[in-house]
Amino acid sequence: MDIMGLLPQFGGLIWTLLAFVVALSVIVAIHEYGHYIVGRWTGIKADVFSLGFGPVLWSRPDKHGTRWQIAALPFGGYVKFAGDSNAASGKDEAAMAAVADDPDALRHTMHGAPLWARTLTVAAGPVFNFALSILIFFAVAMTAGVPSDPLTVGEMRPLPSAAQGLQAGDEIAGINGVTLPSPDDSAAYNSFFDNLPLQEVLNFEVQRDGTALTVDGPYLLPPLINQVMPQSAAYQAGLQAGDVITGVDGAPIFAFQQLKTAVEASDGNALQLNVWRAGEVLDFTMTPKSTDEPQPDGTFVKNLRIGIAGGMAFEPATQSPGFGEALRGGVTNTYRIITGSLSGLKQMIVGNISTCNLSGPVGIAQTSGAMASQGAQSFIYFIAVLSTAVGLLNLFPIPALDGGHLVFYAYEAMTGKPPSDGALRILMSIGLSLVLVLMVFALGNDLFCP
Repeated sequence: MDIMGLLPQFGGLIWTLLAFVVALSVIVAIHEYGHYIVGRWTGIKADVFSLGFGPVLWSRPDKHGTRWQIAALPFGGYVKFAGDSNAASGKDEAAMAAVADDPDALRHTMHGAPLWARTLTVAAGPVFNFALSILIFFAVAMTAGVPSDPLTVGEMRPLPSAAQGLQAGDEIAGINGVTLPSPDDSAAYNSFFDNLPLQEVLNFEVQRDGTALTVDGPYLLPPLINQVMPQSAAYQAGLQAGDVITGVDGAPIFAFQQLKTAVEASDGNALQLNVWRAGEVLDFTMTPKSTDEPQPDGTFVKNLRIGIAGGMAFEPATQSPGFGEALRGGVTNTYRIITGSLSGLKQMIVGNISTCNLSGPVGIAQTSGAMASQGAQSFIYFIAVLSTAVGLLNLFPIPALDGGHLVFYAYEAMTGKPPSDGALRILMSIGLSLVLVLMVFALGNDLFCP
C-alpha cells in the first residue's frame, strides 16, 4: 500500500471535517444562544448550554446557574431549560411536580412560564440564525464593497489574451461604440452584457485621468473561473479559481458564453478542456452534470453544467455602500435564500426536480471543505447560507423542532390550554421519527446520488 499517496487524501478529509465542524459549531452556537439569552430575558432558567452531544469534554457553571459545556459529538447542540427532561424540551414530570407548589420556581421553568415567554424563547433560535446571515452579508458588502459606478477597472486579471490595453483606474464608458448604461437601470445594464459582440478583442471607450481614450482589451466576459462549485464536475476534475478555459474538444474559445454553449450541447458526454493556468496549458476531461437551476419565477430548469462561476476580464473597482444599502442587501440575500429553499422543496415534493438536491451531512461537509479551500470570504458566505437554511428548517412544523413547539403554543393560544402530556409525548415521538427519516434520506442522497 502506498502510504504517502494516501496523505493528501487524509489531509483533505481532515480539512473537510474541520471546516464542517467550525461552520456547524458557529451556526449552532448562535441558534442556541438565541434560545438561551431570550429565555433568560423572559425569566426562564437554563440548566445546561451544550455545544455537541454525548460525553462532556469540558464544562463550567456560571453565576446564573447555567452549566456551559462542550461535548464529544460536535454535530449540534441544545439548551436544557428548567423543567425539561431532554434536549427536545420534553417535560420532566418529577421536576415539575417538585415546583408545583412554588409559584416563583414554577415561573422560571420552561413549562411553567407564560405563553408569551415560551413563544419568544423558542422563536429566538431561528431568528438569531437569520440575524447572523443578515449580519454576514452586511459585513461582506461593507468590507468588500460594491462595484463602482461607472464601471471602473480595479486590477487586470491574468489572461492568455494579448489585448491588454486596459489599465487600473480606467472608467468604462462604452464598448465597440455602444454606451454602457447605468447599473441603476438593471434591465439595460444586463442587456448590454448579454449583447456584447462575440469578438476576441473589443474596443473599450474609457476615461483615463480625465482623458477620453479608445483602447483594445480582451473579451469582457472570458471563460475565466472565478469560483468552482463544490461536488461539481469541475471541482472533481481539479479546476481552480483563476483558471482560463481556452479550448473545448479542440475548438478554441475566448468567451464564457462559448463554453456555456459547448457544455449545454454536450448531451452529457465527456468534454476535453484546454486550461490556461499561470502561463501553463493543461488538459482536463470532465462530464457535465444535469443541474436544476432556479428561475426568477420560482420554477426550475434542467441544464448541463460543469460547476463554475465566471467573471469579468478585470477585477472591478469597488466603493463602500451606505449603511442602509448594505443592510438592505443582507436582508434581501437572506430572503432570497429562504424563498429559493421553499420553492426548491415544493418542486421536489411535486416531482419537478430531483430529490438529490437535498444534501445530508456528508454533502454539507464536502461543501464546507470546498468553500473553505476557496478563501475566507467564500467560507464565511457559506456559513451565512447554511445559517439561513438551519433557521428555516427549525421553523418547519414538525414536533421536536422549534416550529413544532410554536404550533403547540398556537394551539394553546387558541384553546386556552396546552395539548395533553400524553398527546405531546406521542407527537414528539412522531416528530423525532420524521427527523430521523429525513436525516437517513439525506444521507442516502449523499452516498448514492450521482
